[in-house]
Order: sequence, then structure tokens, then C-alpha cells
Amino acid sequence: MKPTDSAGQYLYCLLRSPTPREFLTKGMGERGDRVHTVHFREMAAVVSDSPLAEYESNRRHMLAHTAVLEEVMKSFSILPVRFNTVGPDEATVREKLLRRRYGELLGLLDEMAGKVEMGLKALWYEGVAIQEIVEQNPDIRRLRDALQGQPPEKTHFDRVRLGEMVEAALYRKRNEEAEAILARLRPIVSQTRTNKEITDRMIVNAAFLVTREREADLDRAVQELDREMGKRVLFKYVGPAPPYNFVNVVVSWEEG
Repeated sequence: MKPTDSAGQYLYCLLRSPTPREFLTKGMGERGDRVHTVHFREMAAVVSDSPLAEYESNRRHMLAHTAVLEEVMKSFSILPVRFNTVGPDEATVREKLLRRRYGELLGLLDEMAGKVEMGLKALWYEGVAIQEIVEQNPDIRRLRDALQGQPPEKTHFDRVRLGEMVEAALYRKRNEEAEAILARLRPIVSQTRTNKEITDRMIVNAAFLVTREREADLDRAVQELDREMGKRVLFKYVGPAPPYNFVNVVVSWEEG
């Protein structure tokens, strides 16, 4: 981070509150800055004093940003603001964000009211998917067996074909299992976002927007899936978190 002489306002999130609030978590930059709200009518931005600078996207800064959000969302429904958003001063935050986008932001807050994000990753344990594909697909099994002990230079094209068959079967298997998992959870949640699988073993990489009232129902449904599939599938279930996958406010101070 390269600070300037000017003091800006680091933005964490937006919320609905006509009453000024302060929070216990200290602001970005390890200076001990007070985290507080800037207001326009019912809209408030959660901010702390900050140099007009760009923070490195490292673990320390990300955790500091997230720590503020975690405290605020214990009391409020929030709209997270993109990491590294620094306004010139409180007046600019009030006029160019809260006043200018007042109706839009209130509408988004209404959509997020009483809701949190939960994340779920489901991964096959090592070797499980390939073993099941071979066991369940006679053509793949016969070709694999036929190639065993054969010199690679004489069976190149058959080995390529075997790889293509396994890849296609893996694709179908992932889609079928992902849909089976998500079908159990969609009726409980308000919205679902699926993200790209990170590894070949990953079946599901999803985020759910769920009301606080149904959070326990979602927890139970994931636990049931784990009881049924836990010998072959690893579930990683995290939250509650700010609704990053469903709304992330991006601010441009130059607009208008």
C-alpha cells in the first residue's frame, strides 16, 4: 500500500439504518481507525478513515475487510462493497454513492433482507469416480483390460480413445451427481449460484442465498447428504457469509 497525504474513506458494505452506528472491529491498514457509518436518509455506508491508496490483495488485508463484514452482519442485512474501494471523503460517499444510487441500493437491500450466503463444495474422494466409472461401464472396462500389458507405442490410439471415454463418462457422472445434490437443496434456498469446478474431483461448487429462518433446514439437508454419500464424497460447507455471489457493489467516483 502506498499512502498519500489525503485521508479517504474505506468502504466495507452498505446497510439500511437512519441511526449512526460504530463497530468494535478496527479499520483497514492496522492504524486502529474507527469503523462507523455515513448516512443519507435510510441508507448507510460502513467506512473507516484510510489513506487514498490501493491495498494489496493479500491474506492480511482480506481478513481485515472480512472481519468488519462479519461483525456488521450480526446486526444487519448488508450489501458487500468490492474489496479495495476507497472514497475521497465522507461527502463524496454520501453524494456520489448513497444519494445518487439511493433507490437502486434500497431495492437490493430489500432483496437481501434477512438472508445470508452459505457455500458448499462437494468432492469425490481420490480414485472413487474413476473406479465407479470402470465398474459401471463394460466398454471402458473391456478396453482397459485389453490394454493392460500391451506396449504403449502399439496401442497409442486405443489409449487415447480410452481416455476420451473415461473423460466423457466422468463429465456425465459429475453432472448427474451435481444435479442430484442441488435438487435436494434448491427448495430450501432463495437463490443458487454455481461456480466452475476447481479440480477433476469436484462435483459441486455452489453458493446459496438462504433466509435466516431456513438456515437450520439447509444445515440439516447438507448433513443428510453427508450421511448418505460421505463414504465417497467429501462435503465442505461454510457460512454464514456476506452475499458475495449474489450482490457485490462496485463504485465509480467519476460517474455523473
